[in-house]
Amino acid sequence: MNKQNYNLLLADDDEDDCAFFKEALDELVLATDLVTVNDGVELMNFLTKTTTSNLPDILFLDLNMPRKNGHECLTEIKEKKELKDLPVIIFSTSLDNEIVDLMYEKGATYYIRKPGDFSKLKKVIENALITASQNNFKQPIRAEFILQP
Repeated sequence: MNKQNYNLLLADDDEDDCAFFKEALDELVLATDLVTVNDGVELMNFLTKTTTSNLPDILFLDLNMPRKNGHECLTEIKEKKELKDLPVIIFSTSLDNEIVDLMYEKGATYYIRKPGDFSKLKKVIENALITASQNNFKQPIRAEFILQP
């Protein structure tokens, strides 16, 4: 099942990472719309004010953000009835196995380590959108949880 257009939400406090993400999306052949928020409090305010029918198709969630981190946000999202089915892809510089395991247990859909290389960033975002769509935005088995470029 390939969607015609992906409505994406990126929660990341790093302006450069947000700019690279947007630039990578602009170069993909997939049609996307992107909204960005800069911290966890802003993310949760955005999500709770959004009607269920207007939720993003996928949330790309950084773990290290001020005011409320990604782990806290993921926990809140999965506890709220109207948000619990929102696909969340962790998008972090860290690839610590304990953190990856915890994010899997908390219900994240996929985990991506932010690549430093722009071409790898494009490839991993495209891979995430296609793989998530093909998997009906459901969490895979643990062995397939980490997406690589």
